[in-house]
Amino acid sequence: MQFKIAHFDPYSSARNGVINTAHGEIETPVFMPVGTAGAVKALHIKELREDISSQILLSNTYHLYLRPGIDIIERAGGIQKFNGWKRPVLTDSGGFQIYSLASIRKFAENGVVFQSHIDGSKHTFTPERVIDIQRSLGSDIMMSFDECTPFPCEFDYAENSMKLTHRWLIRCIDHFNKTEPFYGYSQSLFPIVQGSIYSELRKRSSEFIASQNADGNAIGGLSVGEPAETMYEMTDLVCQILPPDKPRYLMGVGTPANILESIALGIDMFDCVIPTRNGRNGMLFTREGIINIRNVKWRDDFSELEEDGEVFADHEYSKAYLRHLFVSKEILASMIATIHNLGFYMWLMRTARNKILEGTFSAWKNRMVKQLMRRL
Repeated sequence: MQFKIAHFDPYSSARNGVINTAHGEIETPVFMPVGTAGAVKALHIKELREDISSQILLSNTYHLYLRPGIDIIERAGGIQKFNGWKRPVLTDSGGFQIYSLASIRKFAENGVVFQSHIDGSKHTFTPERVIDIQRSLGSDIMMSFDECTPFPCEFDYAENSMKLTHRWLIRCIDHFNKTEPFYGYSQSLFPIVQGSIYSELRKRSSEFIASQNADGNAIGGLSVGEPAETMYEMTDLVCQILPPDKPRYLMGVGTPANILESIALGIDMFDCVIPTRNGRNGMLFTREGIINIRNVKWRDDFSELEEDGEVFADHEYSKAYLRHLFVSKEILASMIATIHNLGFYMWLMRTARNKILEGTFSAWKNRMVKQLMRRL
């Protein structure tokens, strides 16, 4: 994997560049739709590729390991051949999903023992096992195995968790270097900065992660309930330490405002379930603000979903019709809202890249952060 920065914003730390992978180029800053089980809910791969124009898809090690099982994906020839997505894929290591299973998992030095949320069966993830699974999946970018700390948590807990994440990282790197890709193309491994909301820990973790000289680096353990300003403070601190010539990935973020503010701090990669999950619940993100399409005010609004929208659904359907579909509990409602929201997020990222190129990103960001998050 190679990363080349093309332009810097003169008034912030925003930059735009290109990541080259075995399955194609990724222009940054980039948003990765979340396809947890190898699919973005309520979307066809063709829609994701042709209508939404996503550059990269995120899938999850934990979920694919449990179902359909790694043996099935190996026999298919990797995740891209299994689901028909021919572009780059990033796989999360499963650390966050295991973190969310608080009552049915147990951390130890060797790894984590957890119960499947599907059938209650017991499984063990170690750093080595997580690398093996991601080799089998064939993702272009693999994530190291980490512990995601909850918010709030005590300093001592966060420190011990960070140290465990660092020890696991060394094991991940060692095993990654000892193994070969399954399908004839290269894969990259990203380590993850942890440390909760403690500046001292974030600094120490960032320095340790930077010293590993990985192809790219991630920031985890944020957007888990802490105030947005705290998230920005931690992100800024970490970006000042991580290598500037490597892509920086802020995991699990976020709203349009979160993304624009984090681009300004130097983040290149994002993922989040907000555009898809909120879309399935009737929330539409638009250039003018946020619409709750279930509200009665849209009952007889026959205007397009978004006049300047990016995807066909914005022009084919009216607000009144989409509200009717949601009220009627039609599956099509989720499909339309998901296409719209991901199309909007792709527009947001493409426009951010263009504004960085023009040297006008900061002024545009300051105006748009307020505009995009107002309720219509």
